[in-house]
This record gives sequence, C-alpha cells and structure tokens, in this order.
Amino acid sequence: MDVETAKHYLLSKPETILDFPFGKEVSVFKVKGKMFATLAIGKMGKGDEDGHQNWWMNLKCDPDEAAILRDIFPAVIPGYHMNKALWNTVILDGSIPQGEIERMIDNSFALVVAKMTKKDQRSILLHL
Repeated sequence: MDVETAKHYLLSKPETILDFPFGKEVSVFKVKGKMFATLAIGKMGKGDEDGHQNWWMNLKCDPDEAAILRDIFPAVIPGYHMNKALWNTVILDGSIPQGEIERMIDNSFALVVAKMTKKDQRSILLHL
C-alpha cells in the first residue's frame, strides 16, 4: 500500500478528518476528535541507514493482536512515540498485503469508536 492509497482509505472512514496537531510532517486521522491513525515519514524524515524513507502509520491495536502482528510482519513494530502496548507502527515498505493493512486500519477505527459515547457510536455506524 502506498501513502496516497493509505490516506484515501483512512479518509474514507465515516466522520474522519485530517489534522496536523504535531506539525505539518505528521498527518493525524481523527474520528469525532479522537485519533485512530497517524502517517509520517519514518523516524521523522531521518530514513534508514541506506537513506531510504518509508512512510510509517501508527494504528491502535488490541494488545494481544499487536504482539502477534509484530511476530508475523517485520514491518510492524511497537508504536513509534505511542503507547507500545496499544499502538503498532506499520512501515509502508510494500511487504504487507494491502488487504491486511486495510484490516488493521478498520480495527484501529473500530477500537476508537468503541470507546465513544453511544450517541457518537450510532452517528458513525449509520454510515457503515
């Protein structure tokens, strides 16, 4: 999944907005004011040892599933600058199938919505 496809998919979620509370380098995707994803150049633009720069997406995750995903996919690491138990960073390097990334985004969105008031949940679920 490339960065434009990721942005499009994230913004396709009901009631989602794009915000930049951490500066223009970090895209933050929120539903009803609650963050469910971030997207930025890995390690804030530093790149890897060879100078390659991949986009990194932080997604909320069930703690048990977070650990399993890290074991399965080398491109899934503990959440960069996030609570490592509840967030994963997905490195968009092409190694994870698009459908799996979409599933992770869906789960992140659902976890955040589940913590909202029943009224807010109903207004979002109307669009699903």
